Amino acid sequence: MGGEKHFHGAIANRCAAAQNTAMEYPAFADIAQATRRMFIRDLVLAASIGVYSHEHETRQRVRINVELAVFDDGAQNLSRAAVGADDLARVVDYEAIVNNIRAIATAGHIQLVETLAERLAESCLSDARIRRVLVRVEKLDVFADAAAVGVEIERRNN
Repeated sequence: MGGEKHFHGAIANRCAAAQNTAMEYPAFADIAQATRRMFIRDLVLAASIGVYSHEHETRQRVRINVELAVFDDGAQNLSRAAVGADDLARVVDYEAIVNNIRAIATAGHIQLVETLAERLAESCLSDARIRRVLVRVEKLDVFADAAAVGVEIERRNN
């Protein structure tokens, strides 16, 4: 009985710590931080990736997901719904982001999914309007009995 109480107490402590950590970082779409959420979902590419010799011989499918917290110039007026100019120049162009992802993922052999994720995050953060980026890279064909293996990272501009 005492062990069960300790177990539940430890879970409660972890949940409280997770909530405190979550409060340190604003949501990707956050009016108080003047950010909007932009995402690229389930982009599947053939990449040369992996540490094993057989992974150097052929490309394999990777799925890439990216979430961005982007400066929202329309959120400056917090008293009403914001509508900015209908002009591509005032927002981050998701086509440019996707083209950069394609270029990085297919440029040459990459050993680690972590390296690919870091390069993608760095590329996204080169646009100063992007405040935070969450990148997930998954290798889809590694294990027959698993949908995917991979990594997820979060980075931010200071």
